[in-house]
Amino acid sequence: MFRRTATSAKERSFLHVIKLVSPFVMVVVLQATIAGFSLEVMSSVRAYVAGEAMWSRSQKNAVYFLNLYLHSGEASQFARYRSSIAVPIGDEYARWALERDPVDVETARIGLLQGGNHPDDIPGMIWLFRYFSGINFFQEAIREWAATDPMLLELSIFGEVIRSELKDGPIRNVDRLQFLSSRLSELNRQFTGHAERFSTALGEGSRTIKVTLTLVNIVTAAALILLMIWHTRRLVLQRQAFEDALHAEKERLAFQASHDWLTGITNRRAFEARMQSELDNNAAGWLSLILLDLDQFKNVNDSSGHLAGDRLLCQVAQLLQQDRRPRDLVARLGGDEFALILPQCPPYDAVNIAERLRRSLELFSFAWEDRSFAVTGSIGVACITDRDTTLEEAMRRADAACYRAKEKGRNRVQVDNGNADIVVVAARPREAARA
Repeated sequence: MFRRTATSAKERSFLHVIKLVSPFVMVVVLQATIAGFSLEVMSSVRAYVAGEAMWSRSQKNAVYFLNLYLHSGEASQFARYRSSIAVPIGDEYARWALERDPVDVETARIGLLQGGNHPDDIPGMIWLFRYFSGINFFQEAIREWAATDPMLLELSIFGEVIRSELKDGPIRNVDRLQFLSSRLSELNRQFTGHAERFSTALGEGSRTIKVTLTLVNIVTAAALILLMIWHTRRLVLQRQAFEDALHAEKERLAFQASHDWLTGITNRRAFEARMQSELDNNAAGWLSLILLDLDQFKNVNDSSGHLAGDRLLCQVAQLLQQDRRPRDLVARLGGDEFALILPQCPPYDAVNIAERLRRSLELFSFAWEDRSFAVTGSIGVACITDRDTTLEEAMRRADAACYRAKEKGRNRVQVDNGNADIVVVAARPREAARA
């Protein structure tokens, strides 16, 4: 008795679940079917629009190259004419095959391939022609397409006639030459008119289909949304709260992983990743790297303690970010060493930026309790003009330039542009005032 009751309860629960989810399943299946059908139709229409553009361009090219051949007699121009006219001829054969009863699918496929259409688009183009050619816009497009058949035939005959007449050399008869050239111009004008109307019909049809299919998709999507809102509101809110908390935690962890714990600017790990990315994409060859080492940091630590040193590092980090460009990156590499990445920055601009940073530091005074400290920096600049420069080489060059700046008396900029050193020696207003 108890087992039968438990089984019955499970069956009722299962049927309840089926009843609850069946509307969703049906709407989802309907939505997927309509969406798939919409994509197929739009893809096929897009293929026809692209094919029409190639068809029109190839006809114009055929007239153009045949006209060049008429006046120059160059065989290469005639070969280009044949290559161009093969495209509309292939499309013409495809249309004839699709208009037959029964439809000759294989011939249509070969013709569309000759017409320059992508092989993946051809099944959809054949399907659209077979089942939608009765629609108004498609009928109009096909009429304009078919109207060029006599002109295409005439152009083909013209090509052979001109080739035959040019076998014995250039055409000497001016009237004959003028007649052939005028007829080619007239064919081009007629082709252009039909091509424009063909394109207009396809464009109007494409927009009509897009609007219709969009409305159908919106209606079915709205039905699905209305069903889901009533049944899943509480679940969505709970999940959203959980995802918000998880996202916030991920952002916090990601920030900690890529930023310096003390100053809040980019850390060494993220700096190296960004620098490698800039090296990989340094197409213009204008990438500069600045390394800055504080000259008096040890004095601050020794005389006022590490808390004062930490405060100084934070203030220097803020100072370095004040005058940077939007794409520049400021990072703390460790200790009292900072780095700046300057994308798309020619050497001259990099030198000016480095000198401005040096002056800003020189004018900056760090105050701690009842003491004041002068702050200067030794700056090394590496101008990366070689696209094959590695991260290690760029860092080595900037570090070597920074070391030379310290060797030459500190409070200065030393630049390594890969060929020769450019040294910018800073004026020292404080020392000058004492003197």
